[in-house]
Amino acid sequence: MITAYCLLDIVTMSKKNKKEEAYQGFEQGPIRPPSEAYSLLIRVTRNCPWNHCTFCPVYKGTRFSIRPVDHVKKDIDVVHKYVNIIRQMDDESGRVHPAAVRDRVGKIESWESQALQAALNWFSGGMRSVFIQDANSLIIKPLDLQEILIHLGKRFPWVERITSYARSHTIVRIRDDDLQAFREAGLNRIHIGLESGSDLVLKMAKKGVTKATHIKAGLKVKAAGMALSEYVMPGLGGRKYSKIHATETADAINRIDPDFIRLRTLAIPNGVELFDDWQSGGFEKCTDVMMAKEILLMIEQLDGITSVLKSDHILNLFENLEGTFPEDKARMMEILRAFLAMDSQRQCLYQVGRRLGIFARLSDMESPKRLAKAEKFCRQSGITPDNVDDVIDELMKRFI
Repeated sequence: MITAYCLLDIVTMSKKNKKEEAYQGFEQGPIRPPSEAYSLLIRVTRNCPWNHCTFCPVYKGTRFSIRPVDHVKKDIDVVHKYVNIIRQMDDESGRVHPAAVRDRVGKIESWESQALQAALNWFSGGMRSVFIQDANSLIIKPLDLQEILIHLGKRFPWVERITSYARSHTIVRIRDDDLQAFREAGLNRIHIGLESGSDLVLKMAKKGVTKATHIKAGLKVKAAGMALSEYVMPGLGGRKYSKIHATETADAINRIDPDFIRLRTLAIPNGVELFDDWQSGGFEKCTDVMMAKEILLMIEQLDGITSVLKSDHILNLFENLEGTFPEDKARMMEILRAFLAMDSQRQCLYQVGRRLGIFARLSDMESPKRLAKAEKFCRQSGITPDNVDDVIDELMKRFI
């Protein structure tokens, strides 16, 4: 949980920002969910107010801060300015040429060039969604967030979806009427890093939250009328807690019934706390086969929900492990069982081929050309069933 010191630090920084911080121009943070690839990124906070999770490398060595509301509104305004210019230059085909837009705009400051690029990217994606950055922007004052959302709505009234990351720890402390006000102002989807439903695993990963808090937060988001994405991290419990990680996570999801369950397979980059535990032997990482069994166990236990399972990240072994409960449950389990029924050599080929982008699904192995490419890489690199998981660990670090 957030300590009293951390809360005091956030309040102090917020006051300092409002009194002293000068506008430095348009900003965008380092990450967003894959499902927000075509969204306009609007940075409301910088970095993560928690920043203790043992597996996460994104914000380590950074300091959390809250951007003044008027700075965020200026970001929105400058994008709005360039969106209007782009729309005026839009031809009947719905395309614009970035070079032509830049010629029309002329010489501008570097920070404004970033805003122009953001506008161009957003236009190319259809301008239907906005993502609020960074890791937990709902931690700001409710009236400040409402003001930002209302301003977004005025500038871009055609937007269909406004989304943000949030911590369960933060959600449960927001009043229900404030959450409803956010929804009415346009915020209609929340992404929460559930990671696990096991208190043992959550404590080990230093998530700063409990299973009960996750459930309460998820239900609050749904009650406010927002779509809810819960992220689950296969492998986070290691070999010791793999079973309890799967069963307790399934139980938490059954109680929440989120709109989306998004898989994010554990990868351990150098420099995070979990990497040190892994190297010292304190954490025993699951193999791909073990994680497939873990995911299968979790799906087997999911019941009474109408969630959509998504596997929208290259870290995941099965890109097509997607579907809606309950109608697609059997088909999704069959994908996992088919992989587990393979001999170790064929599993090895699929593991490597998937992480190299050769395969997206098991049926891709039926292509002689693709299969030969995976076999050639394994042969030239000396990859065998005995060392494949070590190779995969290194490959996955590139995708974080």
